[in-house]
Amino acid sequence: MKAMKLNFVGQNRNTVPDLPVGDTKVRGLDLMRNRITAIPETLWRLAELEVLNLGDNLIDTIDPGIGRLANLTELYLHGNQLTTLPDALGELPALRVLDLGHNRLRALPPAIGKLTNLRFLYASDGHLTELPEELGALANLRYLNATDNALPALPRGIGALSQLVELRLYNNVITELPDTVGALSSLRELHLDGNRIAELPPSFGELRELRVISLRGNKLREMPTFLAELPLLRHLDLRANELRGLPDTVAATPRLEKLDLRWNPLKHEPAWLTQLEAGGCLVYR
Repeated sequence: MKAMKLNFVGQNRNTVPDLPVGDTKVRGLDLMRNRITAIPETLWRLAELEVLNLGDNLIDTIDPGIGRLANLTELYLHGNQLTTLPDALGELPALRVLDLGHNRLRALPPAIGKLTNLRFLYASDGHLTELPEELGALANLRYLNATDNALPALPRGIGALSQLVELRLYNNVITELPDTVGALSSLRELHLDGNRIAELPPSFGELRELRVISLRGNKLREMPTFLAELPLLRHLDLRANELRGLPDTVAATPRLEKLDLRWNPLKHEPAWLTQLEAGGCLVYR
């Protein structure tokens, strides 16, 4: 059988074109940037499909038939009008990339926890008010982006994501982090800008692989001393918090290359800031 990839990007189509059947195996189908409102049942018959891009259309519903695409490794649904997702999404065992960004989703289905091969999950710019506990079952997840939503908290199960390298949660309404975040043993980048976090849990000091921490625009009043114990920390952004003082321990952070303290009500600047600069660290104050 002949294998092929079909590209219909940006053709201003209102409907999905007729799809080949018979002796043709469709491995990839790209329908991004059209005006498609509905998906025909025939699409779910493409059993060999590996990459499906339906991004930037006008789709408001995904049929449970999507669960028939057992070979799918990449699914792009970004930029549509989705408010819910079917449980059948969890029936895609080979899925590695899932893009749900820029929709109107208020929740992710618990069935998402069945996607145990998932590596990248994008769920930014929606209406999410919670993340399911089942998220912690994504044992191979390396990148999670749920920025620009309305999340007030994180599930405790997030600590089970032992392979997670990058976590982006900026522009939500998070007030505190669960102590289980300290179990994210592979985490290198953490972006929490634009939330309402007033303090960090002590377990935060166990994130020994962290290189980048961005906490701009939160409500931190004190800089935790355990941040200085992170051996690989290079960039620390604490702009626009409520810091009035800084612990001397920060001066001993071994690999710090950039420290941003602008727009904090610091009562005085400790002398060790100058020492950090002399050692090559870029300090903004």
